[in-house]
Amino acid sequence: MEDFTCPRCKTSKFQNPSLKMMVNVCGHGLCESCVDLLFLKGSGSCPECRIPLRRNNFRVQLFEDPSVEKEVDIRKRVLRDYNKKEDDFNSLAEYNDYLEEVETIVYNLSNNIDIVNTNKRIEQYKRDNRDQIMKSKGKLGREEYELEELLEFEKQQQELRKQEILIQESESKKKKIREKEALIDELMFSSDNAKNIVETFVQQVKEAKEEEAKVVPTKKTQFSSGIQFGRQSQTSFLPVPVEDGPLYSYKPLTVQTDGPKLPTDEDVLTRGYTNHVRTENEQERAGGFKSNIACMRALQDAFSGLYHTRKTVH
Repeated sequence: MEDFTCPRCKTSKFQNPSLKMMVNVCGHGLCESCVDLLFLKGSGSCPECRIPLRRNNFRVQLFEDPSVEKEVDIRKRVLRDYNKKEDDFNSLAEYNDYLEEVETIVYNLSNNIDIVNTNKRIEQYKRDNRDQIMKSKGKLGREEYELEELLEFEKQQQELRKQEILIQESESKKKKIREKEALIDELMFSSDNAKNIVETFVQQVKEAKEEEAKVVPTKKTQFSSGIQFGRQSQTSFLPVPVEDGPLYSYKPLTVQTDGPKLPTDEDVLTRGYTNHVRTENEQERAGGFKSNIACMRALQDAFSGLYHTRKTVH
């Protein structure tokens, strides 16, 4: 339960099920009440490592282990600058060395190893690769912007579909009310038999439902995001040539065992062949294995080659 306990006030999830743990860049967790109390003025220091922190940098702890939260924060911060892709390198070996360097930096910062030199190493990399970093950030920014546009368009389409459904439901309710009112008026003022009026009304409703069922919905050709269904590549393939001749006919495989003819599956079960074979258990039976299969395999091995004779060459 230690991971679910605030290190300052010692409140645990067991005592307060609604306890919300918060974490900052240092990786030491605090409950939301302690964060509000210690960082009332907007800034303060961590009770454990005493480094200065700001209230607006605290967020809800997602992982049970605060050190994982710390590593996630550090990795995000490092990857904002170390943002090269495999295409930016001349060989796979260079790309692997680059990835190893990134992991070393993340490990050092997460475990407080040689912090000063590691930060100097990051600053030197930022100075040496300033143009590349800005170019990659711009590319990532465009991709994120396009993704946000796509998500916004999808959201708008969902809202439109909801409105259309609400309008259809409203029109359907109004139509039913009008039909019922018309039926009541006809029953009140018509001189016809009431039973005939009701039967006619029921028949009309039934026919209307059948007509609605016959309406074929428009076949969609694209996703709500605008991407076409079944987008085909520009590569064209030649048709498969059809050869004239007889169709394929199956011929069972015959195996020459050079031995006596094996008994049939029915003989194996009825003539006592399985008397000295262990019966399959429930798990084996569920897997499709039966004792007659093992018996048949043993007979195949025993009969095979009994009639074999060596051929002499003169």
